[in-house]
Parts: sequence; structure tokens; C-alpha cells
Amino acid sequence: MNKKIILTLTVLVFTASSLFAQSGQESRVATTAAPFLTLGVGAKGAALGNANSVYVSGAEALFWNPAGISIQNPGDSYSSSFISVNQYFVDVDIYGTGIVIPVGKKNGQSIGIGLNYVDYGRMDVRTVEMQEGTGATFGAHDLSLGITYAQNLTESFHFGTSVKLVQQKIYDMVAEAIAIDMGFLLKTDYLNGLTIGASITNFGRDMTMAGINTETYVDLDTQSEGNNDGIIGNIKLDNWELPLSFKFGVMVPAIKRKNLELLLLSEVQQTNDNQINLDSGSELSYLSNTVKFHVRAGYKDLFLGNNVDSHFTYGTGFTLKTSTGISIGVDFAQVPFEYLGNTSIIDVKLYY
Repeated sequence: MNKKIILTLTVLVFTASSLFAQSGQESRVATTAAPFLTLGVGAKGAALGNANSVYVSGAEALFWNPAGISIQNPGDSYSSSFISVNQYFVDVDIYGTGIVIPVGKKNGQSIGIGLNYVDYGRMDVRTVEMQEGTGATFGAHDLSLGITYAQNLTESFHFGTSVKLVQQKIYDMVAEAIAIDMGFLLKTDYLNGLTIGASITNFGRDMTMAGINTETYVDLDTQSEGNNDGIIGNIKLDNWELPLSFKFGVMVPAIKRKNLELLLLSEVQQTNDNQINLDSGSELSYLSNTVKFHVRAGYKDLFLGNNVDSHFTYGTGFTLKTSTGISIGVDFAQVPFEYLGNTSIIDVKLYY
């Protein structure tokens, strides 16, 4: 087991080192494909200022840290379902859904399937000749569909990995790539149960748009007549990297009593398209045998300053355990943007 832990940590450290080496002094903002992969999925994570990779379990963990699905969820089980609806700005909607089921009788062995979908809505088709619209419409979306496996390598060390299909589509153009996520969580006996976690996400091939809109007719010999002047060719488009991200965080139970708990969380994040960053959050919870109620607040993107439009986040949540053994959880979060207005997120979770 110790060899497995050392190997896992070595892979994560070397990959993180490679990521830090790629981040020079020059700005690389907006130089990667599929930026939706760095937004996070779910109200709980958003309310905590995106400091959620180190404090996550159940189907929600599919989008933050794959190791989390091998941890017992708030329903004291490994099986869970999750759905999230995010009313983003400018009529963009973000949906997330996932399911986790145990596959082993020990070691928390679990598999999960997660879907993240961004709907940009319908837009009018316009041409130079018909600038008010042709009457036709087109759509655009982003999608991530993945399968995850995780287990406990020891009683306190959890490791998981995901393989996912990433797709971006607009009108008749589409780009696709396969990516891998890896993560671990280490629970300790220090400071009321200090937890350490790390994840590397979106490690995969570059993405390139392709479709009929890059097709063009080519005349290979413009000086001759009678030759084939309608040969179909394709315009070569640039490749774009995925937003490779490394996170390392800690969670400390500052207060841990029978019915009251206060958690403090902080995570350092480095992506290959931005500067090093810090997200922090806190959660105050009332706990009983049947009901758990949470109040959350966070501050995200500390080191990015005025380069981002929002920092403060907040939200609430509760979990109700029914007499049938099924637990129902609902989370709500709001992220206020200075110029773009507020965005609201609501999640519904089932633990069984």
C-alpha cells in the first residue's frame, strides 16, 4: 500500500511541476480550449469559493476530485445521484448530473458517470446580405462526459481517476478530445481531522475545430482553363490546449462538536492559462441524526485581483435523512458579478 501511495504522489507532483514550468511571466489568458472545464459544477463548491476539491464526496465529487467518490457521503453510503442547474449570465445555462455506485464490498471501491453540459442557447443566422437574419437559427454547447473509478488505498488515503470526452460545438463545427483527471484525499487525526487533497484535471490532447464550414473550393491552376476548378479543400485550423489545472488544498475543522461544526478550507490552483491563484471558503453546520443544515461563504480568485469580475460567494444547504434510509440534499448558491449581475445555482442530491 505504501508503494501505491508513493507512486500516486510522485505522479501528481511531477505533473504539477510540469504545469508550473509551463506558466511563465507572460499572460496566457484565453489561450486554451474548453474554458468551461475550470468553472466547477454545483452550488456547494460555488458557495465555498471553488475551494471544494478537498471537501467533497458522492456524485458531486465527479466534477471536483475523483477520489471523493470513495468517501462515504452525507447519507453514510457510497451510492448517490446529483443534478445541478446554474443560471449563468447572458442566457447561458450550465447543467451537471452524475451517479455513483459501489462496486466492491471493501476499500470504498466505486465507479461513477458524470455529465457537464453548457447550453449557449439559440442564435440567429446572419449573412453579409441578410444582416437582420435569414430566419434560421443555430446553437452552441460545451460538453464533458466521463467515467470515474476510486478506492481507498488505506483507511485514510483515497485515490481516484476519471477518463472523459470533452466536446465543443457551434453550428456545424465541432472539436473533441479525451482527457484524464486524477486526485487524492488524505484524512489525518491532526487538528480535529485535518484533510489534505490534490487534483490534476483536464490532462489530454489538444482540440481542433472541424466541420463543413472549413471546406472551400480550390483551383490548383488559376492560369489554365478547362481544368477542375472545384476541388474541395479544408482550411487548417490551430490546435488549442485543454485548461490543465492543478489544485492543492487543506480543510480544517475549526469547531467540531456534536451538533455544531465549522470548517475552514483553502486551495491553491495553477492552470496553464493563468497565474497561480487561491480560493478559500468556510461552512458552518448544524448537525442532528435526521437533519444537517449548512451556511457557506467563500472568496475566490484572491491572487487575480481586478482581472476577474467576482470574488465573494455564498449559499446554504441541507440534508434530510428519511425513514426509508434515503437522504435528500438541496444546496443553493449565488455568485454576484459586478457588471454581469448575479448567477444562481441549485443542486438536488440523493444518497441511498
